Amino acid sequence: MTPAERLRTLLARPGILVMPGCHEAMSARLIEEAGFELGFMSGFAVSAARLGMPDTGLISYGELVDQGQNICRAVSIPMIGDGDTGFGSAQNIKRTVQGYQRAGFGAIMLEDQVAPKRCGHTEGKSVVGRDEALTRIRAAVDARDAGADILIMARTDARGCISLDEAILRCRLFREIGADITFLEAPLNEDEMRRYCAEVDGPKMANLIEGGRTPNLPPRQLEAIGYKI
Repeated sequence: MTPAERLRTLLARPGILVMPGCHEAMSARLIEEAGFELGFMSGFAVSAARLGMPDTGLISYGELVDQGQNICRAVSIPMIGDGDTGFGSAQNIKRTVQGYQRAGFGAIMLEDQVAPKRCGHTEGKSVVGRDEALTRIRAAVDARDAGADILIMARTDARGCISLDEAILRCRLFREIGADITFLEAPLNEDEMRRYCAEVDGPKMANLIEGGRTPNLPPRQLEAIGYKI
């Protein structure tokens, strides 16, 4: 099976998926050898490991694709790759999606922050308007539907910039236009997490980091709330 097919099989199976993040081929190998079935190439981690710089949009498309190709070649489990904002216009986003598919990723994550973006749990971030956010995801979906065998994870940072209502609405619209997975970044408490899971269909991801804004809940509790990853 292709990486995308393996990921679809995992998503269709009952139970939550625990997905550690990595920054290069060795850390991806460690994820697989530890028994995890899914991994994530973190733009935050790649920027730190490759550049020694913070996650403020300094890492480029070419650097991420190169790192991703090394990561995907080193493991047999499907990997999801951080695609930041897609690196430009709708045409750039299509090229980004195609490049991530060729690198070997099972899915690409794309977000609605204003470029240059920054870590979702930090101050000072901002998001593009709803129409532009939808244009980004629609371009990614078009690339997938045109033959790029890769899943689309649509991320919104609107919770921290606008409101929970806007973030949930964006996730619902992302699903309507074809996103395979949604990711509402940085809900502040369990009630917000439950509302997101209740009001948005399809697979959803919770991002848990030390010192982050989202409560660090155990996998069984996240599964009961409605998360898949």
